[in-house]
Amino acid sequence: MGVRRAAKGIGEFLVETVGETIAEALLSLLACALLVCLVFIAYLSWSLSPRLTVVGGGLLSLFLAHGAWVTFRDPARGRRRRGVAAVTTVGFTLTAATAVFLLFYATGCDCL
Repeated sequence: MGVRRAAKGIGEFLVETVGETIAEALLSLLACALLVCLVFIAYLSWSLSPRLTVVGGGLLSLFLAHGAWVTFRDPARGRRRRGVAAVTTVGFTLTAATAVFLLFYATGCDCL
């Protein structure tokens, strides 16, 4: 019985290791593709109109700054986030999550 249990344990370990390796490779590939798409969008935008790219970057920065401010400030009692505050909070949260994802998985990306 000891041999069967050991073989089953080794088999489970190998399946888990291979699964983690494949998942890590897929996440790295996804992060690299996302990074390439972001760089391509910035390049395409800059090649079409540098002024509009700078203005768009400034507006995006204001949008994200407002989202961060709304996220980290103390809300008034009995008031929920509405309208622009809710949209900027969601935008900031998605951008922060994307940045953390790229930080963890795109640091070893040799595609650039």
